[in-house]
Amino acid sequence: MEKIRVELGERSYNIIIGSGVLDDIGGNLKSFGLSPKAAIVSNPTVFSLYGKRVSESIRKAGFDLIEVIIPDGEEYKDLVWLQHIYNDLLAHKLDRASALIALGGGVIGDITGFAASTYMRGISYIQVPTTLLAQVDSSVGGKTGVNHKLGKNMIGTFWQPRLVWIDVETLKTLPKRQLLAGMAEVIKYGVIYDADLFRFLKAKKDEILALDYGALSHIIKRSCEIKADVVSQDEREAGLRAILNYGHTIGHAIETATGYTRFLHGEAVAIGMNMEAKLAYKIGLLDKKQAAEIRTLIDSYGLPFKVPADIDVNYMLSSMQLDKKAVAGELKFILPEKIGKVRIQKVIAGKILKELLAG
Repeated sequence: MEKIRVELGERSYNIIIGSGVLDDIGGNLKSFGLSPKAAIVSNPTVFSLYGKRVSESIRKAGFDLIEVIIPDGEEYKDLVWLQHIYNDLLAHKLDRASALIALGGGVIGDITGFAASTYMRGISYIQVPTTLLAQVDSSVGGKTGVNHKLGKNMIGTFWQPRLVWIDVETLKTLPKRQLLAGMAEVIKYGVIYDADLFRFLKAKKDEILALDYGALSHIIKRSCEIKADVVSQDEREAGLRAILNYGHTIGHAIETATGYTRFLHGEAVAIGMNMEAKLAYKIGLLDKKQAAEIRTLIDSYGLPFKVPADIDVNYMLSSMQLDKKAVAGELKFILPEKIGKVRIQKVIAGKILKELLAG
């Protein structure tokens, strides 16, 4: 197993990456001094595949475990289903020393983390991500939240997990579309931080898509190392951490404009990354060749890279004004200067944005 440490003082925690390690999760929870009462939160699809193994492991470790199942999909990451989680926790008398275990992808991790951060003013939670996107990105860093109809993740907290437990074997049951969506976040890390990773993704595409363990474990580990490094330096996005939002300003606007049902998060981010690389070229930050390289790599993994013509550009622009990264209506974009390096760019003229999104 590989171990990566996210250094945050008393909130520090480990990311464990291995193969076939789901059955070992229970024993690793015993060291945290938790209450015997715990809850696992998942969706029907993931729970049918891995719920029994994880639940049995946790129960064998001596925990009185309840199972909370919510529907599968970004559209269910809202206050209605958050209330459902609270209801079950209260009915089963979970206490302040209890823990929640998030078993699933980014939606499950986000809503479970938010529930943990607010239940009794904050209890422990463990991330057990089963999608590539969650393994390389959303399970690490402590951002939790739910969606509002006017914007993605507009209601949330920073609340670090106690542990992130990654079993690469879960990717073997992941639908290909979900795997490719996760690759968008891996490509992001290459663009913002590591040109060698970007080149690895080009050279090893066939191995990655064939689920070769060596290739997958490398990209998961490197992605987690990058995110751990950034989060350790800037836990609450006061500066550096903003670079992790490359592709997300436009990506979130696409998700909002389409009601969170048309695109997976990674697909929307892929479009956002290409559009923001194109914007960087438009304003003279990025050369044409590297902008094309970014688009080509996105396309090579079967990801979308254009804003569909039927999406209302004005609605997208309005949504961006509500984005958490906007301050006093001023939009902030993360734009590449070259592959492996980005900058935080403010004050992009509305006319340029409208032309970019429409074209």
